[in-house]
Amino acid sequence: MGAPRLAPACRVVAMSAPVDSSKDREVDAVREAIRAAAADRRALRLVGGATKDFYGEAAVGEPLDLRGVRGIVSYEPTELVIQVRCGTPLAEVEQALAAQGQMLAFEPPAFGATATIGGVVAAGLSGPRRASAGSARDFVLGATIVDAQARVLRFGGQVMKNVAGYDVSRLMCGALGILGPIVDVSLKVVPRPMREASVRLALDAGEAIGAMNRWCAEPLPISATRWHEGEAWLRFSGATAAVDAAIARFARERGATRLDDDEAAQRWRALREHDDAFFAGTDALWRLSLPSTAPSLDLPGRVLVEWAGALRWLRSDADAARVRAACEAVGGTATLFRGGPRSAGVFHPLPDANRRVHRELKRAFDPAGLFNRGRMYPDI
Repeated sequence: MGAPRLAPACRVVAMSAPVDSSKDREVDAVREAIRAAAADRRALRLVGGATKDFYGEAAVGEPLDLRGVRGIVSYEPTELVIQVRCGTPLAEVEQALAAQGQMLAFEPPAFGATATIGGVVAAGLSGPRRASAGSARDFVLGATIVDAQARVLRFGGQVMKNVAGYDVSRLMCGALGILGPIVDVSLKVVPRPMREASVRLALDAGEAIGAMNRWCAEPLPISATRWHEGEAWLRFSGATAAVDAAIARFARERGATRLDDDEAAQRWRALREHDDAFFAGTDALWRLSLPSTAPSLDLPGRVLVEWAGALRWLRSDADAARVRAACEAVGGTATLFRGGPRSAGVFHPLPDANRRVHRELKRAFDPAGLFNRGRMYPDI
């Protein structure tokens, strides 16, 4: 849940055999662009919907537009699996799933109408439902990529238990494209909840973290939490009886007020898409990934808490060293998500061992450094 880290993968070089894509003009165009860039030693900047260009270090290189590689390859609602090409708009995927009463469980933020499914996977970001449902990486079943030699490589498949050894397809999630363009991805989907309702209640800063952790540890259908300036929101999702019972309990025990369903949906969407008033402004926005039970940090600024304390957004003029030291002290990391001076780096500095793994993975997939050079860390 913290800064992007490419997990150790000593077997990465044992890649699958190239896939024949001779009849795929869009993918062939991508391969030709990669061959030409490799021959001329030109860096490539992977481009999709551009809604997350703010995230990470500034990308360098000639743009390689992937929006033409689009479309839903296959979707079997009874199997809860969808295979989608990278340039497909996220909105199109969500519409197709909604028509079958299904959804992406990790509730990915789009940050704009042009967001693509490739960008969703490359960024690896998850929305308010992440703490209860799992992260984006948890739902990646398989992926097809093009490597620096213009080979089309397929990893994983379309069922949960399909990988022997390291699951390379999930390695692409959160890699910000530095290992190569994703051609398509297979994702596990889930049914939409039978019932969903939200409440708000007063909760002071001293009890917020502890209370939310206690509630999430109980058999309550909590699917999202938010706390800011003395007010908490809880979203309940699941069977009608369970949701109604939770609402009644919090009204009785905590004086919670139920939100109108349409208003609640708008509020959770605003939180996910950073349209919430908290995110307005140009000052530094830090994304703090912490143990959910970590106490409030001694840092100046305003805080918004999600995921029962595991994700905390901080608006602060504190310098990067101070923010990161406070997070490290409780076992967490800090990412400069938007704004602020970036001389200290966007993502939390890696331990030496992890940095070596990142470099080795980059060399294994992209030895010439063609793709999104420096997008995650300046020297990778």
